[in-house]
Order: sequence, then C-alpha cells, then structure tokens
Amino acid sequence: MIEVADNPEESRYEIRVDGVLAGFADYRPRPGRIVITHTEIGEEFGGRGLGGTLVREALDSARAAGLTVTPLCGFVAEYIRRHPEYQELVAEPGA
Repeated sequence: MIEVADNPEESRYEIRVDGVLAGFADYRPRPGRIVITHTEIGEEFGGRGLGGTLVREALDSARAAGLTVTPLCGFVAEYIRRHPEYQELVAEPGA
C-alpha cells in the first residue's frame, strides 16, 4: 500500500510503501504558501512513479489548505509544467 502524509515536525511530505519510508519532499512553510526545496525517492523504490505520486499529493494538500507553492525543486517545477492543472498554485519566489 502507498501512503503520502505531511510530517510538519520534519517540514516534509513523506511517501511510504507498505509502511516503509520510500521518499520525501522537503518544504519550508511561509505565510500562505510552502516552498518545496527538495524531493527524493530511495533508489530501491525508483521506477514506480512514486515521485509523481508524492508531488501530486503534496500539491493537492497545499490546494486544500489554500496555500500557494514555490517549487524550488526542479522535479516539482517540471511536474507542474507537465500538469497545468496545478499552475494556479505557483507563487513567485519573492512573493
């Protein structure tokens, strides 16, 4: 089973496969937005689309909370470029 959850104590979204941490997306909370700085999937979990699942869930969570997103992580920026339904969430770095 694949689960994605926000871990605010670590300032990151985590993805778990059968209860095992498979990856994370680090973020910095800011008033009204989150800055996603880094996304990582463990090598042994590569090739399963987990990075996309992680980013999609993080963006959906931000949307549900009424937050915008600053994607400093290249993977997240590329995901948003390929999925224009998330474009309205993007905040400029200085915003």
